[in-house]
Amino acid sequence: MDGGGSATPFSPTITTPSTSQGESLQGDRGAAIDAEMVRVNKLPANSSYAIHRMKVLSKLRHLISIKRTTSQDEELELLFASLSI
Repeated sequence: MDGGGSATPFSPTITTPSTSQGESLQGDRGAAIDAEMVRVNKLPANSSYAIHRMKVLSKLRHLISIKRTTSQDEELELLFASLSI
């Protein structure tokens, strides 16, 4: 099975939440995700780990950009903790 990876960096855009605390948290998380994406982009393009990690990071970028309930926020924090980001 070919992963179809590419050496082209992937950097989706995210929207900013309306609260200043949310902006700070999203900024910190967004910066951590960006740094991890830079690190993963240095890995071989056909690496199954790199391909999977980029999918996970892209999903995280999406999740931090949308409005969430308190329970969804807690789940997202657990996900960040489990990924060491």
